[in-house]
Amino acid sequence: MKGEISMDNLSLLGKNNEYPTQYCPEILEVFQNRHMDIDYMVKFNCPEFTSLCPITNQPDYAAIYINYIPSELMVESKSLKMYLFGFRNHGDFHENCVNTILKDLRELMKPKFIEVQGKFTPRGGISIDPYTCWGIPDTRYAELADFRLKNHDLFFENVNNR
Repeated sequence: MKGEISMDNLSLLGKNNEYPTQYCPEILEVFQNRHMDIDYMVKFNCPEFTSLCPITNQPDYAAIYINYIPSELMVESKSLKMYLFGFRNHGDFHENCVNTILKDLRELMKPKFIEVQGKFTPRGGISIDPYTCWGIPDTRYAELADFRLKNHDLFFENVNNR
């Protein structure tokens, strides 16, 4: 029935769980979008993201921003939190982390549009802010992705201390 929520596939919400110690996309869970008749944006702000430099094994810290326009499925936030936590011991470059997150969520939810940005703290005097986005090809969502990619960071930010 339209509007009903099936919680049968949600195994993490409301329970004490052990956090993953490695990258673990299998932990992601979804639920049904109850408002498929309208487009709306869902935004996640993850200010405590950590990963490891694949060369030096030093920690990298970032705020990760995820925005998406859902189609039929939506990501459950606790599973997303645990998924992102799994990067803590994962060695990868900033750009790869951001693109991996987008691809995993795109495969999981099949959203109409999705974008992921990382605002990494400086190491060695430089910060890296990778951005990636995607929209369903040959639709207005692809046009939105193209627009967002071209315009995502038009103005230099005033970075005093991240």
